[in-house]
Amino acid sequence: MKQASQRKRPEDTAFGDKLLRSAQQARDWAQDKPARVRVTYVRAPQIDVQKLRARMRLSQTQFAARFGFSLDSIQNWEQGHRQPEGPARTLLVVIAKNPKAVEKALGSA
Repeated sequence: MKQASQRKRPEDTAFGDKLLRSAQQARDWAQDKPARVRVTYVRAPQIDVQKLRARMRLSQTQFAARFGFSLDSIQNWEQGHRQPEGPARTLLVVIAKNPKAVEKALGSA
């Protein structure tokens, strides 16, 4: 039985080449090598965790459990010892705008 020809179409090859180039650029950038890349940073606004939690009428323990934060993180944020950063900060922004969506996504609704 003959196998069907596995010839690559020109657009498949071009896409594959572009994908490989992009991966190599990302690797070089991550390793602090000179690379021509575009990096986009999205600044999430600061969220007052205590006000957000109070508006939702949740204790620190309830808020932490509902949204997957540690109780220590909630306490440190509220007492001003630390500020939420990265994914935690982004999640807090989403919780502030649409807590039901986050609860649904996390399966706690």
